[in-house]
Amino acid sequence: MTLTESPIPDTDPTMPYVLQRDAGEHLHFLNHLATRKVTAGPDGALSAVEFVGPRGFGPPLHSHDHEDEIIVVLDGEIVFRAGGEETIATSGATVFLPHGVPHSFQILSPTARFTSITASRQQAPDFDVFVAELGDATDGPELPEPVEIDPGHVAMVGGRHDIEILGPPPVPLQN
Repeated sequence: MTLTESPIPDTDPTMPYVLQRDAGEHLHFLNHLATRKVTAGPDGALSAVEFVGPRGFGPPLHSHDHEDEIIVVLDGEIVFRAGGEETIATSGATVFLPHGVPHSFQILSPTARFTSITASRQQAPDFDVFVAELGDATDGPELPEPVEIDPGHVAMVGGRHDIEILGPPPVPLQN
């Protein structure tokens, strides 16, 4: 078996591959860039999505019913909130967010790059499918122009993927 370099995630979870930086399926997702790196498919054990976002970006307070999440901060500074606690993570940090624990985060640096890895013992994780369903395909790894986000639609799609929206997005940061 050969470890091949792939321009997009292979749909066969039994075959190894390598994706270089900026390679994968690019999506403009809720005003930031999402790149699907690993898709779980119906039988896979994990998924991985890399994100690049601007200062102030952050998802609403939410929880994943079945998926544990690991976020690896590749570049930048992000404040994480989970379980009533808050901490700042910088380049190289790893954050573990177990399923069922409400969490959110917000980018503090001008931009940040991080990878979200999700896994589940109960079913194949589909956080990457949630991202694809809400995202718009784009050819390159560029941040999108900001657009109005419909929180009701995000909550509805999240519900289909066992993600419960529990609050609003973080308050905008002061300049």
